Amino acid sequence: MQVHVADHPLISHKLTVLRDERTDSPTFRRLAEELVTLLAYEATRDVRVEPVEVRTPVAAATGVRLSEPRPLVVPILRAGLGMLEGMQRLLPTAEVGFLGMIRNEETLEADTYAERLPDDLSGRQCYVLDPMLATGGSLAAAIGFLVKRGADHITAVCLLAAPEGIERIERELESIGVPVTLVVAGVDDRLDENGYIVPGLGDAGDRLYGVVD
Repeated sequence: MQVHVADHPLISHKLTVLRDERTDSPTFRRLAEELVTLLAYEATRDVRVEPVEVRTPVAAATGVRLSEPRPLVVPILRAGLGMLEGMQRLLPTAEVGFLGMIRNEETLEADTYAERLPDDLSGRQCYVLDPMLATGGSLAAAIGFLVKRGADHITAVCLLAAPEGIERIERELESIGVPVTLVVAGVDDRLDENGYIVPGLGDAGDRLYGVVD
């Protein structure tokens, strides 16, 4: 797996405000959206394109357009939804699928509770959105799910990652035979005893949408 930490002053600035516990949910959502758009620029460097001829007001020109089948953007519910609009700004013609996964707080493993994806993903580039790569269980399960359906190129976009999560993804996906790239705004120090990223930014879902009991 290739890991790309986006090193840009605007990314660092927005991430710092997201970390601040005083940042309210509306501001958090707006900044997360802006940050994802910046990360999406890095994440789509290898998006597949094909040549196309167009005519400018002056002359003919050769350019490119996104290849078919179109890329598939897959936010992991629920926190990944807060990243979707930022991704769609750069890929407005991409299709969107949904994968519902929740972390079992006792085992720290991921359970799948919902999915809305094509049955056949052969030849598709997939962009998985998940704000926090903590233990890595949800993201590893999501990538494995997409590979089983035929996806042949996967890029995961996360706001933050922990070293333990990256190591788990690399270990569990070592033999899948599909290129995987991780694009993040930062890699933090470690996980705490509850599986949360330190220093992190807290529970991304709760900070995006508020606490739901």
